[in-house]
Amino acid sequence: MKNYSYICPMIRLSLVIATYNRAEQLMVTLGSVAMQSAEPSLWECIVVDNNSADDTHQRVEAFAKEHNKLNIRYIFECNQGLSHARNAGIAASSGDIVAFIDDDERIVEEFIEAYIELFDSHPDAMAAGGKIIAEDPAGRPHWMSRYTEQPIANPMDFGGDVRLFPSHRIPGGGNMAMRRRLFDSVGDFNTSLGRTGKRLLGGEECELFERIAQFEYKVYYVPRAVMYHIIPEEKLTRDYFVRLATNIGISHRTRANEKGHTAMLYVREILKWVATLLLCVVHRPAQAQYLLIMRRYISKGIFTKNN
Repeated sequence: MKNYSYICPMIRLSLVIATYNRAEQLMVTLGSVAMQSAEPSLWECIVVDNNSADDTHQRVEAFAKEHNKLNIRYIFECNQGLSHARNAGIAASSGDIVAFIDDDERIVEEFIEAYIELFDSHPDAMAAGGKIIAEDPAGRPHWMSRYTEQPIANPMDFGGDVRLFPSHRIPGGGNMAMRRRLFDSVGDFNTSLGRTGKRLLGGEECELFERIAQFEYKVYYVPRAVMYHIIPEEKLTRDYFVRLATNIGISHRTRANEKGHTAMLYVREILKWVATLLLCVVHRPAQAQYLLIMRRYISKGIFTKNN
């Protein structure tokens, strides 16, 4: 297991952004990072380029040069996959807090300040997550319900007060933070899970927080750490939704196989079909159709072994 005990005395928080072929959108994300209210000497931003074929490197270097009062660093991770990229960000980090955002979002000005304040005021906090708001530039599609929005945008709002995270939820991967020493105990992100190139696998955050729960570490909700998840039009197509749902199923199966819980997964999926059919009765036809599409292709990912 890697040792992350070294802490640079100057940097309190390291913000890690993994990116892959999204140079244009990444500039929007970095623009929001550059507006942070936290004192620049207290934090750093590490951009992890995960084999991008576009001009990500040049644009990040130009952005860092333009904002030379901020500590923005570019690193390259050749092993393809979001988990590999996040692990590289952890290894390169200097802060006693490591926060993660994605390259398709923007954060509010007090984002970093809110996380530093949370960990300073709650010594028992080992991990945390903030509010996630879906932003649909193309407009919210008529077929979307809160159930089908969940896998696309993962919206999250548990009120306006700091509190322990609800027991049935975990922080979103694009808005979470941990004490750096936590990784000494629980290990890194599982590289058999998580998005790889254009393959929409997931589950790495769930698996990590399962390990965090085994150590009974406290996870807090930070309402001031708000992230807007920007949903482009291409993520609202039927083809993308089918691929996403299928890969959710594959991720569920991978995690279950690793833990020997495959039979339990099959039972839960059958029960979810019952719940889905009941939900279809109370939703509009277009929403019901996409509920069925979601369940069908998650099941395909779970039950088809040769995906």
